[in-house]
Amino acid sequence: MDETWTEDLLGPPFRSLTLPLEPDDEGPRVATLVSYEPENQDEDERAGQRPPERAVLYLHGFSDYFLQAHVAAELHQRGWAFFALDLHKHGRSLLPGQTPGFVTSLDDYDADLERGLAAVRHRLASRPGGSAQAPTPGTPDRIEVVLMAHSTGGLTAALWAARNPGRVAGLVLNSPWLDTQGSALLRSAAQGILDTVSRRRPKARLRLPELGFYFRSLSDTRDGEWLINPVWRPESGFPIRAGWLAAVLAGHAALARGVSVDAPVLVLCSTASTISPTWSEEMLRTDSVLDVSAMVRRAAELGGDVTIRRVWGALHDVFLSRSEARREAMDALIRWLDAHFPSAEPPTRALALDAEAGSARDIEARDIEAGGATRGAGNTGP
Repeated sequence: MDETWTEDLLGPPFRSLTLPLEPDDEGPRVATLVSYEPENQDEDERAGQRPPERAVLYLHGFSDYFLQAHVAAELHQRGWAFFALDLHKHGRSLLPGQTPGFVTSLDDYDADLERGLAAVRHRLASRPGGSAQAPTPGTPDRIEVVLMAHSTGGLTAALWAARNPGRVAGLVLNSPWLDTQGSALLRSAAQGILDTVSRRRPKARLRLPELGFYFRSLSDTRDGEWLINPVWRPESGFPIRAGWLAAVLAGHAALARGVSVDAPVLVLCSTASTISPTWSEEMLRTDSVLDVSAMVRRAAELGGDVTIRRVWGALHDVFLSRSEARREAMDALIRWLDAHFPSAEPPTRALALDAEAGSARDIEARDIEAGGATRGAGNTGP
C-alpha cells in the first residue's frame, strides 16, 4: 500500500493520510485517516518494543470532523493505537466544489471504511516489531479494531457492522442517531415525501430550523470550551439535503426491521434530552440534538451483547461535555474495553482528562496560527 503520511492540521503528535476514493458526479473524492503517534512511541519501537496490535478507529457525525485529541491521548496510554477517519465531504476530506456531507445512501461510506481499516492494519503491521504482512485469507487478523462512532456516524457504523460480521472486534457508539424522532405515522409520511423529492432533486435544500444551540454548548466563543473550525462545523450545521435525509431515514428503517451486530456494543449517551425552539441552560448538560430515550430503546436491539451507559451531564457528544461528565464517559469506556479486551500489559500511566483537554486546545490553537482551523462560530449536526 502506497502511504504518504504528513503532519496533521492538529499538529504533533497527529499525522494524517489521504485515501483516494472513486469519483462521483462532483469529481474526485477522498477520505482522511488521522493517527495519534507521540514521540515516545517511535522511541519504544526503535528499542524493539512491539507496537499495539489493537486499535480504535473513530468516525464523526454529520457536519463534523475529528478534534477529540484528549480521547486519542488517553486511549493511547491505555495500550490502544488510535485512528480517526474524516469521511468524504467532511472535515479534512471536504474538497472545493463539493456539497458538504452529501450522500444518497449511507452505504456510500463503505469505501471509506474499507480503505480506512486497511490503512490502519497496514500502519500497525509496518511499524518496527509489528506483523510484517496482512493476514492471509482464512486466517485470523492479529490486529483487533474497535469501531467508535458518533451520532450519524454511529448509524453508519452500526449498519456497516451488521452487514460485515467479524470485521471489527467491538463497536462503541457515542450518542448514535438510531431512530427518527416523532411518531411512526410522521416518520412514514416524511419518508414517503422525501423518497419522491430525493429521486427528482436529491440536492434540494430542506428549509428546517437552524437554531445553533448545540454549537452554543460547545464553542469556546459562546458557553462551551472547544475550539471549532467554522468551515467544517458551521454554526447551524451543513444544509440538510433531501437525498441525505432520505438516506438517514432509510438507515433508520433498516434498524427498525432488525439487524444483528455480532461484536459487543457499548452505547454512551446523556441521561436526558432538551429539544426546544428556545435556549435553555439545561442544554449545557443534556443532549440538545437527539431524543436519548428513543436512542437507547433502539440501541438495545442491536445485538446480543449491548451495554448502555447513560452519563449525567453529558452533551450530544459525551466526550465534549464538561469535565466531570466526560471523565465519567471515559471511565465507562475504559472499563468496557478492559472487560472485553484485557491487555497483557498494564498501562504505563493514567492521564487526567482535564489536562488533556487543555493540551488538545493548545494543539488546535497552534493549528489556527498555522492557517488550519479558524476560531469562530461552529456547530455539529447529528
